[in-house]
Amino acid sequence: MSASVPGSFPLASAATMLPEIVNGMAGGEELVLTTDGVPVAVVRRLQRTSWPSIPGSAAQRTLWMAPDFDSPLDDFADYME
Repeated sequence: MSASVPGSFPLASAATMLPEIVNGMAGGEELVLTTDGVPVAVVRRLQRTSWPSIPGSAAQRTLWMAPDFDSPLDDFADYME
């Protein structure tokens, strides 16, 4: 990172690592690319506009839960007294 501009990175170094840099950025985060400490470009990761899941897609699923799901565990009996 360059000390002159917060959130900056030298352009020469970014050229070989750009995919890794962009994948590590959060949505909306900006990175200033610099040459000799002078800002020359801004890379901004876009905010996600769609989601991989569909609301209600698990509505018809049957989920199983053990009858003793919320029973105290035997390992913690000493702490329950």
